[in-house]
Amino acid sequence: MKIYIRTLIYTTFLAACLGMTSCEDYLDKAPESTVSSEDAFKNFKNFQGFTEELYYCIPDFAHGYWNNSFNWGEDEIISFGVDYHMGYKVDMGDFWGWQSEFDGWQSGWMDRSSTEANSSDRMKKSMWPLAWYGIRKTNLGLENLSKMTESTQEEKDLIAGQLYFFRAWFHFELMQYFGGLPYIDSVLSSSEPLRNPRLSYQECADRAAEDFRRAADLLPINWDNTNAGKVTYGNNQLRINKIMALGYLGKNYLWAGSPLMNYASQGGTSYNADYCKKAATAFAELLDLVEKGQTQYALVDFEHYSDIFYTYKQNFMNPGSTEAIFQTPMYDAWMGSGWSLGPQFVASMMAGETNNVLFTPTANYVNYYGTADGLPLDDPDSDFDKEYPWRNRDPRFYHDIIFDGLQVIQNTSKFNAEQEAAKIQFANLYTGGNYRDIASQSRTGYLLRKFVPLTVNNYDEGLRDYGDALTIQVSWMRLADIYLMYAESVVNGYGSPTANASSLALTALDAVNKIRKRAGVDDVAVKYTGSVDKFMGELRRERAVELAYEGHRFNDLRRWLLLNEYPYNIKTSQEFERVGVFDEADPTQNRVANFREATILQRNYSDKHNWMPLKTSDVTIYPEFNQNPGW
Repeated sequence: MKIYIRTLIYTTFLAACLGMTSCEDYLDKAPESTVSSEDAFKNFKNFQGFTEELYYCIPDFAHGYWNNSFNWGEDEIISFGVDYHMGYKVDMGDFWGWQSEFDGWQSGWMDRSSTEANSSDRMKKSMWPLAWYGIRKTNLGLENLSKMTESTQEEKDLIAGQLYFFRAWFHFELMQYFGGLPYIDSVLSSSEPLRNPRLSYQECADRAAEDFRRAADLLPINWDNTNAGKVTYGNNQLRINKIMALGYLGKNYLWAGSPLMNYASQGGTSYNADYCKKAATAFAELLDLVEKGQTQYALVDFEHYSDIFYTYKQNFMNPGSTEAIFQTPMYDAWMGSGWSLGPQFVASMMAGETNNVLFTPTANYVNYYGTADGLPLDDPDSDFDKEYPWRNRDPRFYHDIIFDGLQVIQNTSKFNAEQEAAKIQFANLYTGGNYRDIASQSRTGYLLRKFVPLTVNNYDEGLRDYGDALTIQVSWMRLADIYLMYAESVVNGYGSPTANASSLALTALDAVNKIRKRAGVDDVAVKYTGSVDKFMGELRRERAVELAYEGHRFNDLRRWLLLNEYPYNIKTSQEFERVGVFDEADPTQNRVANFREATILQRNYSDKHNWMPLKTSDVTIYPEFNQNPGW
């Protein structure tokens, strides 16, 4: 669109260029790329056109490459020998790997050498360059708000609210990986030297909170209920709204109050109660609206739980249902198809491909899925039985995880004699089984099914040739996460699992139990509600299960100062043998022997790994922008 002002924005904060050779280049005007600022900003249609590009600055962490690494905690391990993905580099302690200079395959989502805002190519979206680009664009827009002379107050509020939100969001996403940064709230001049100092994490979070709060006050709950939103009625789900702003206001405060960020800002390794109370207040405001039925958001019932993560043969319908709050735009037709996220979870025995890169759940992480009575596997009162380890587990275990003996292929008519004899329709994940190897099968004794229906395989619906019937979305934020963050904020702000925030009657314990109840899991046992520490153990486990493989774990471990603590720094496989008669109809009844874990790797980190390193080319521009400690 001609209304985009592209000439002053193609710049990162420090390097000042996106794929350009000099600072002068970003001032060059492309033919027909600009109009006068009065025309560009005078009315809602034009200004919204300018603002729309900010949505295209949201990176696609789950689909940005042919296969995608975004779970960097102790949750997942990649096929042996695959060393180009960030997940492998994190395992090796090589945090420089996020940078395009150290990513020869350009497979990462945080920084790519070829990045474009005004593009629908999912492979040209990355966080570092587009965040700085987006920040500059929001400041340019905010400085021109007074030129909206042909607009209603509602329209002015919609534009301003989006700009404030995105300015805060881009800063927040950078901060959580790199720590406190300069908070850029004006359009920087290319003719003046950079002198913006790095703020502490909490100082930066305070600035982001101001913008998130402004956005929440200006934006509607649902664009469909505004006059301006009627033009795109029914297609406003991804537009920034009050709920998104409140959600990130709370998350920003909770992160600022977490042990790592509090340690970096004030030297204390515990939670900061004041920030946690602020977070709880923001989450309470959001949940009060949800609980009163005043929003378009609600927890999805467990019968339709998969609708949060994927849709299949539903005419390209975007997943998320009523639970997804903030998502990446659907950039191109490949995004949800068989050439992106889906096949990386399908073992070669199912895929019919021997070179498939596989991302496998670790056994240590799968152990967080407790029993249906709500207890951890290692609780002495739990009914977990190592001889029958698949019985009576948390229902989310069966939704998310492929375990030994599960039938994963229905159509056996395509089998040759060898496949038929090997019974490859069953996931033979026992030690020595034909679904186990370190290259293209499971390294751990488990496979992931959370984002892919079992019929997506070479024998049933096809691995890649099922057209665009499968659409996968991994949300940046969803409602279940809000409930769990509220619980964490309340218990650490007010010092009790039975405390609540503001006028919301919901306690921290109630919030966790609400998520469990949806899945059919019993409430948190009384023995874990008597102290903050015991409750936090169950809350962390609940986050691990409910938000499994959605890209949260790495940052959770970092902010809790647990990334280098045992057992959070190991990855294990589940070893066992089958014994007795194999039950094809109900694999949960199969008996095993010698149920044990074997360590695949142990991460060896130091304090420097709490933060990622900034680019050397950036930290050498001016002294006030210094490198993170140890790098």
